[in-house]
Amino acid sequence: MTKGNRRSAALMIAMLGGGLFAASADARVPAGTWANPSNTVQVRFAPCGRGRDAQLMCGTVTWASEQAKADAERGGSPRLVGTQLFTDFEEEEPGRWAGTVFIPDIGREVEGTITQIDARTLIGEGCLLGRLGCREQRWRRVK
Repeated sequence: MTKGNRRSAALMIAMLGGGLFAASADARVPAGTWANPSNTVQVRFAPCGRGRDAQLMCGTVTWASEQAKADAERGGSPRLVGTQLFTDFEEEEPGRWAGTVFIPDIGREVEGTITQIDARTLIGEGCLLGRLGCREQRWRRVK
């Protein structure tokens, strides 16, 4: 895997989101486990506090393939499973959240969004610099 492909894969590892909706008093926070298209990383999303106006959600890696772990380690993240990739995601509008994404393969944080298309599909997007180096990927819910 080339360095550019690892960066793209790392960003896509980070673009994950929730599953079934867990209702809160003022926002719907997706909760559940999701896998990337190649099923090399799975992340569990859950509520993790309150923001200005709504419940926040965070996402933590619960499973990763050996290749994903090795890529993360080469990027300076020695422990991929257990790493919080998504921090303080707040609902911007129904079904769309924005927050900070940690990309373990390159050891950087970027701003990202998660949009839930339906009960089984998420689209994650993040950009390395402004609107440059942006990636988008569809994720599926893990049963």
